[in-house]
Amino acid sequence: MSTIKVIGIGPGNLEEMTPRARTAMEEADLIVGYNTYIDLVEEHFPGKTFLRSGMTREVERCRLVLEKAEEGNKVALISSGDSGIYGMAGIMLEVANQAQSRIPVEIIPGITAAGAAAAVLGAPLMHDFAVISLSDLLTPLDLIYHRVEQAAMGDFILCLYNPKSKKRTQAIEKVQEILLKHQKGDTPVGIVRNACRENESSCITDLKGMLEADIDMFSVVIIGNSSTYVEGGKIITPRGYHL
Repeated sequence: MSTIKVIGIGPGNLEEMTPRARTAMEEADLIVGYNTYIDLVEEHFPGKTFLRSGMTREVERCRLVLEKAEEGNKVALISSGDSGIYGMAGIMLEVANQAQSRIPVEIIPGITAAGAAAAVLGAPLMHDFAVISLSDLLTPLDLIYHRVEQAAMGDFILCLYNPKSKKRTQAIEKVQEILLKHQKGDTPVGIVRNACRENESSCITDLKGMLEADIDMFSVVIIGNSSTYVEGGKIITPRGYHL
């Protein structure tokens, strides 16, 4: 029976991949994904047929998945992290709905980058937090900055995806400027690169000094709220329990 399974592979290694995700990929006839994601999993599923595509080809990728499923295949469409958080789940459902397809689409969650990075840093996300991508490919920068400011005004912990690229360097600087209007300069900031992957690295700094750290598209930046602190080399945001 034809199926489409949209799978969150987590950071990409087997240890952080759910058994449900692994089983779905093992059962698939075809595994479809962005080049980087295929590179992460290809060696773990020998003998499988992989179909690759580049960045910004998400709609075409989903149409290919639907086409292959309509040919009678069990197709796995993979995303890093969680398939429903900045992943492929939404656009796959939209493409299937537009085509009025009757092929079932199953969404399989995975460990998202926010959770993976938080675990490396300690426990920074123990209270209300907001996740915001600084990529302006699909969202205008003015709207991104507005969301950052509203999160800061609400004293949310802030988790930034896609914080900086070779061409897009000013967004993270603007975010720091916005946050410093509402938060203290010594607010703890954690930066994790390649969370739970090969060549993982992390550092703990503060809001005032965060731009001195190495930040790129493989980084997740977590900025604490007014109660976040650092102790024993770990970032902790208290939930509010009385000790």
